[in-house]
Formats: sequence, C-alpha cells, structure tokens
Amino acid sequence: MLPLAFQDQMKALLGGEYTDFTHALVQATPVSLRLNAAKIAARPVTSGFETPVLALFPEIKQTPVPWHPQGIYLAERPVFTLDPLIHAGAYYVQEAASMLLYQALIQYGDFSKSLNVLDLCAAPGGKSTLIASLLNHESLLVANEVIRARVGVLRENLEKWGCPNIAVTSAESEVFAENLPEFFDIVVTDAPCSGEGLFRKDPDAIKEWSPENVQLCAGRQRRILSSAVETLAPGGLLIYSTCTYNRLENEENITWLASEFGLDILPLQSDPAWGLVESEGGYHCYPHRLQGEGFFIAILRKKAGHQPKRNIPNGFISLKPVPKSLVPEITRWLNPGWPMRLFTLPAGEILALPAALENAYLSLDKALKNKWFGVNIGEIKGKDFIPSHALALSNAAASTLPALELSKQQALLLLKKETFEIHPDAPRGWVLARYAGFNLGWMKILPNRMNNYLPQERKIRMELERE
Repeated sequence: MLPLAFQDQMKALLGGEYTDFTHALVQATPVSLRLNAAKIAARPVTSGFETPVLALFPEIKQTPVPWHPQGIYLAERPVFTLDPLIHAGAYYVQEAASMLLYQALIQYGDFSKSLNVLDLCAAPGGKSTLIASLLNHESLLVANEVIRARVGVLRENLEKWGCPNIAVTSAESEVFAENLPEFFDIVVTDAPCSGEGLFRKDPDAIKEWSPENVQLCAGRQRRILSSAVETLAPGGLLIYSTCTYNRLENEENITWLASEFGLDILPLQSDPAWGLVESEGGYHCYPHRLQGEGFFIAILRKKAGHQPKRNIPNGFISLKPVPKSLVPEITRWLNPGWPMRLFTLPAGEILALPAALENAYLSLDKALKNKWFGVNIGEIKGKDFIPSHALALSNAAASTLPALELSKQQALLLLKKETFEIHPDAPRGWVLARYAGFNLGWMKILPNRMNNYLPQERKIRMELERE
C-alpha cells in the first residue's frame, strides 16, 4: 500500500519500469554480508578448522556481491545470532547496495597515505567497518553519530571489527565545521533521509513517508552537507549517499552542493551488469535492477588549495600516561605490529592509542566533548592487569597470548555467559576463547573451574539446542 504521492513520483522517475519496481518490492529482501579480511588473514590455522571462511554457511547457496571483493549474497537468511563468528567480527551483515561505497573510495582515495576519514552519520556502523578495512595503520577513522542512543551499537560493531585506529564521537555536524575545519581528507555522509529505499525491508518506513517529510529531510541534508564541506581538506573527497529515490534529496542536493561550494562531481566507474542507473550527479540502485535495496551515491571533490598549518594541542584533557613501571606488563598483551601509546582514563581503565595518530587524537580531544578513542584494553587491579573484552576482539591483541579453540557448542555457551568443562590440558590463567581461529572473549581457567568474562550486555539470550 504505497502512498499515492510516492506512486506518482516513482512513475515519473521510472516510466515503463514502474511495474517491475513494484513487483520487486513484494519479493524477499536479499541477504548479504561483508567479510572482515584483516581478521581472516590473521587467524591461526587450527586443527579441524582449515575450511575457507567463504564456507561459513556451507548449507546455504552463496554468490559474490560484484562491487565488493568481500561481499557475499546468501540465498536464505540464517540465524546470525547463533553463529559465533558474527560475535567475533568475522563478518558484518550489510545491505549489498551500501557496499558501493567501496568502489567510490578505491577509485578516488589513495589509501597508501596517512588519511583522516570522517563517517559523519555512522550508526550502526556498516559503512564505518567498510572504511576501516581500507585504512593503513597510520590513518584515522572518526565514526560520528549525533543520536546518543545509537552510539552504543556503533561502538560495539567497531569493537567487533577490531581496528584500533578509530574514534567514536557524538556531535552535531556543525561542531566539526567549527572546531575541525579542513581536518579530514575524506568525509562520508550517509545522511538521514525519508527512507524510500527501505520500503521492502521496513514497512514502518512507508507509514512515516510523506512529501512534507521529504522536504524536511532535504533541508536537513543540506545543513549536514554544508558542515561536511567545511571540515573537508582542500582536494578532499566528499561521498554522499541516501536510501531514497526522489530528486529533492538526491540530484537537487548534489547540484546545489556543487554550485554552492564549487565542488567537482566525479564519475563512478561501474560494470553495466551491476545495474546502476546514472543520474545527474550520482548513481541510483533500484531493487528491480540489482540484488539490493534502494540507494543513491554521489562523489564530489573539494577544489585543491592551501591547507592551513594545524596547531597541535599540548596534551589530552582527561588522559594521563600510564606509569612507566606498568608499561612492560601491559605491552606484552599487545600486537607489536600496532605501536601504541598507553593512557589511563579517569575511571582507571587503560587506553591504547596508535602512536602514529597521537596528534590527530589530541586535535579531536580538544574539539569534541563526547568521544571514545582507540582500544580500552583493560585495567590494573592491585598488581594484576585485567584484560578487557575489547582487547580480545581487537587486532591490537598479541597473537602469542594463550588461547583455546572451542567447539561450536562451547562457543555458544560462552556467548550465553555460561560455563562448561575444559580439557585438563588447557592452559591456565587468562585464555582467549576462540572459534574457527577467531577470538570471542576471555576465560580465566583455574585448577577446578573456568570463569567466563563475557560482558553481561553482550550475552545472547536466544535458546540453544543442547547436546
């Protein structure tokens, strides 16, 4: 039951394809995921788990997403909650059309360089995790979400993905424009929109749609885009996307943006077989033309110019360096491939920040109020270091730490925050629980029992089939 005004709009946009479009809206929503290449490459080869990760769901037919090398379509939707690997960050369930961001980034971004990248409207984290996979160790990703209620899931998804070179922030777009002018080399703006492309996936989006809401969204998008341009460095990339079809939120906003700020609109190279529809300034995904939801993407470049010299603040507002006497004990838990600076948070937790990014973090710390940096790796209690769940999932964790490979049933019990029998020959003390070579969390194995250190808020509540 599509709104009449929406029907008229789509008939005008699609002409003779309108019937195919409406037919696609009543079909099953495609299921797709994106693999975490860094974690797959780093996992140890363990007995019994030599099967390629592409066989995560061997019983389900799989086909590749053509525009992303780690994208996979599944012919049916499994119960992801009961797959330990999604909790380990081995993959992210992401709508396939959204993965086109990858093409925009690799076609115009130079990821051999040290870059500052901002995902301005980041929750729940699909595009942020995609960006993080492209960045080198000396690049910084800032994932921002203005709605505080959505920051938690953003932090959780980035924590699972495992990249230490991140900051999660919660600020209005104007704060970046005012306090961090020309700071970012790439700004991705997947702007809040009227949600037309989600009608098949989310029937509530249909109820909320109206021409008035489209107008409201278009105005809000222009405000956000104005700030995005101000925080973008000369010569930098601005990638704009929505999950809508209408011209007001898409083509008209791009035309206005390019004209108002003198930006260059860049073409996206694509295979005709992908089914993209080129329009003025951008590219549409329609569900009757490709295996995905409604999506629009445009790429713009800010004209090159002189970039002002940055004044680096003197020190962090609320972070203090870890005492030198504790550094050797903490460092042994960390991957030497990620050189870190260690700091103590006010509540006592230990924060690890990539050393190459300290100046960038200092600038963020001065400019923003609500921010979470790097990896919270644990805390010192008495003379002991207590590792955090974030460290277990991070690529910054040392590969030499004691670990124990679990069966799927044991892994699910761990994720239920239950205990189970451990083999007598298992290592003692702090041990990483692994499934198929991917870290799931910490256990502390004592002579007569195992303690499960999965955070309470991360446990799965779905019932298991008991062996």
